[in-house]
Amino acid sequence: MSMEAELIRSLIRRPATLLYPFKRRPLIEGLRGKHTWDSERCIGCGLCARDCPAFAIEMIGTGPTAELKVDLGECIFCGQCEEGCPREAIKLTEFYELADPKRKNLILEFKRESV
Repeated sequence: MSMEAELIRSLIRRPATLLYPFKRRPLIEGLRGKHTWDSERCIGCGLCARDCPAFAIEMIGTGPTAELKVDLGECIFCGQCEEGCPREAIKLTEFYELADPKRKNLILEFKRESV
């Protein structure tokens, strides 16, 4: 008898989940997602790579010609790279839908623009 009562209650109540991806909850403040990099602000100091506890960031080269490589599969999205950057060149956006079946698509390679 208790199963029938539960069935009737669940028919009357609204669903507890959303129809994702058609309906989404509002983003919470301070969400840390995909990285962006401003090559004009970056001085190539490498603090972002040194501060990363997951070793997900690699600086390719040094100085003003350095480029950045971020492995989102290794990243724990802690925000240390953003916090440690003296020029605010690396930022974490609110884009969080990063799932991909191919591991190589989770590696971001930021190149400097040729002048």
